[in-house]
Amino acid sequence: MDDRANRRLVLGGLGGLALAPGTAQAQASPRRDLYNGELDYLAREFSGAATRIPSRIQLAGASEPGERMAISGRALSWRTGEPVPGVIIYAYHTDAAGSYDGGPAGTRHARLRGWVRTGADGAYSFTSIKPAPYPNRTMPAHIHLTVLEPGKPPYWIDDIVFDGEFRVDAAYKAKMESRGGNGVTMLARPDGVWTGVRDIRLEPHPA
Repeated sequence: MDDRANRRLVLGGLGGLALAPGTAQAQASPRRDLYNGELDYLAREFSGAATRIPSRIQLAGASEPGERMAISGRALSWRTGEPVPGVIIYAYHTDAAGSYDGGPAGTRHARLRGWVRTGADGAYSFTSIKPAPYPNRTMPAHIHLTVLEPGKPPYWIDDIVFDGEFRVDAAYKAKMESRGGNGVTMLARPDGVWTGVRDIRLEPHPA
């Protein structure tokens, strides 16, 4: 499984949707590398998505080993901070052993993955199990996110990482780009379920 440095993005169709060529301070102008200059990966990210995508999904079933987790948030306009409906968010992560293995045949994708579309209030949520760091311990536990706004090319945003956990230290935070806002998420564990909020500050697009 490639990490962000090797991710490839491709434009394609998703049902009837056309793909056109705690929140950090809004990005004032488009990033030069917003689309990462890569056009051959995203088809695999959105391959298998349903035509009608809900605002709430389950990435890991009840039989999946691991500690239960729930993530929620809203997609917000970079300009006004208002909630934005209809944004598709693709999420994937490792299992409780730090492995992506077992994804769909013919893809290089994680087994624990899914898509949500923000509702009229800009909100989304998903339940899963808490991911583990890679076995080689090179990165903190994280959840990858890719955003697809209506009529815009897709782009990846900062991973969700868990504040105060393995390798989420000052040095790691200093290297984060705040793509889509701050990905550092504080977890709480009421009733035995880890819960966290990841609001997404949408990025400005090139004209």
